Amino acid sequence: MAPVITGYYRYTDIWFEWHQALPNKEDGSPLKAALAHDALVHPDHPLRNGKEAGIEMHMGTLQNYESRLLFSSAQVEYVREWLYATKMTKERIPLPYSNCLLVESDLRNVSPIFFNNGGELRQALKKIDKNNKRLKGANDPRLKSRRQTFELARTFWIDKVGTWMACDFEAWDRDHTMITEFGWSTVRWEDGKEVQEQGHLVVDERKYYRSTYVPNNKEHYNFGETEYIPKKDFKKRIQNLIADASQNGPLYLIFHDHNQDVKYFKSREVEVPLTGLTYQLPDARPDDGLWVIDTAELFCALEGESGNDKRSLERVCRLLQIPVEWLHNAGNDAHYTMLAVKAMASGDPLDMQREQRWPSNRAGELDPQRPTVKAQFLPHEEDSDYSDTEGMLPYNATPEERKALGIPEED
Repeated sequence: MAPVITGYYRYTDIWFEWHQALPNKEDGSPLKAALAHDALVHPDHPLRNGKEAGIEMHMGTLQNYESRLLFSSAQVEYVREWLYATKMTKERIPLPYSNCLLVESDLRNVSPIFFNNGGELRQALKKIDKNNKRLKGANDPRLKSRRQTFELARTFWIDKVGTWMACDFEAWDRDHTMITEFGWSTVRWEDGKEVQEQGHLVVDERKYYRSTYVPNNKEHYNFGETEYIPKKDFKKRIQNLIADASQNGPLYLIFHDHNQDVKYFKSREVEVPLTGLTYQLPDARPDDGLWVIDTAELFCALEGESGNDKRSLERVCRLLQIPVEWLHNAGNDAHYTMLAVKAMASGDPLDMQREQRWPSNRAGELDPQRPTVKAQFLPHEEDSDYSDTEGMLPYNATPEERKALGIPEED
């Protein structure tokens, strides 16, 4: 039977304080050795479950939105029992003080994080501390809410429960009530293995409708064969897709800027009964229900954007290094939206992931008087036409910028 997790301990409390508080000082050395960075990541460490490529720990978000690296109480208890069973300690060492235990009410969110080597673990602690200092200057409630949603999405994705379904509609731009296309891309899990499906529907009677202000790419679906179906069958087909996807646990409906697509679902042309559709993710993994996940909002959290400057799907994919082609095809847009949410939700915790993608130090040191979690983008990341290396370098480019751009150092 799996151990019951009753709470979490701060990594720093366990690593720095626990061994010092033991009444029998001889037990301190084996305890400290078992918790050493390089020991924790070793394949033979007792906390390694043998299934994941690394030691599983936890990233917790406190009520003040700062992050902490955590051990579960189950892990702490297991280490205690293992040391006694292997006779490394003469008796069962006492557990850490109860006031060190973080319970559910102390935390906004907890998600797993894996480390493959001791260097990664040491660097993670430094990055967490640096990001917590930046967070003190990011007090915007909207950004904090977005960050919370990002970490919940990560947690639910890692749980591999339910169905994640990215959806997109295209309509004739001379009459937005006339839907021309629907695309979807789903991910679910069977026995822990990811199962993907995707598709693209075009209303047959409207296949020759040409928009004026957006590209006409309905003939350029990249991920399979387009289905041309009669208008009378279009509605029922989409209704059945949503109904089937709702059968196995929660259904996460994924959009890039959800407002218009939700309106299309509710329109007379589609009439999907989105009963109980909820726009805010719950604090714990749901067993059922319909939940909206918006990749535009997730990327705002990752980027550190607190306002209304939401990125387009094309720009989000570019910044996440996802190649795109033939956007404004409903099937393609749905699939790229799925790739975007997967890239973010399957990655490391938010601040670590942002630092990996866009290191803050490559653009120089930030102003210590104005800490920020805002991502620092290089010119070629922001602008797809910014490809001339002569123009890519600012006059005062740092060595980190030159390295990030792949440009050799000057003599």
